[in-house]
Amino acid sequence: MATTTAAQKRAQAKAEYDAFLAACPSRKLLDRISDKWVTLVLAALGSDGSHRFGADCAGEPRSMRYSELARLLAGVSQKMLTQTLRSLERDGLITRTATPTVPVTVSYELTDLGLSLHQMMRGLKGWAETHMDDVLANRATYDTRTT
Repeated sequence: MATTTAAQKRAQAKAEYDAFLAACPSRKLLDRISDKWVTLVLAALGSDGSHRFGADCAGEPRSMRYSELARLLAGVSQKMLTQTLRSLERDGLITRTATPTVPVTVSYELTDLGLSLHQMMRGLKGWAETHMDDVLANRATYDTRTT
């Protein structure tokens, strides 16, 4: 039986998770985390909740109740928010805590894994907000040329 060196094991593991390969499981993860609702949920849970126009989602991560998230994420349906939260919980990015009150109080919070992803998501959200005018201008120029 041939032995495998540590470097060979690392190379093999890297090859196993190559998102450019069609069968790579990391593609499903990329699909999930590139969803706009995932980005916004992570940004919301990773900030202090002061989301006024122009705010940078700064502050300390905190737990939020479902109703807080639903109010904050304008346009999200109940079904989509529920599906998003369940998928994030399944992936270990958030935790769901149910407190036995009447009615039951449920809150969501980022895990350490979720916090590690939060910074990139916050940057992506900020980039979109900062460069939206440029993108709109480019779209208008493109549409004018192609029609």
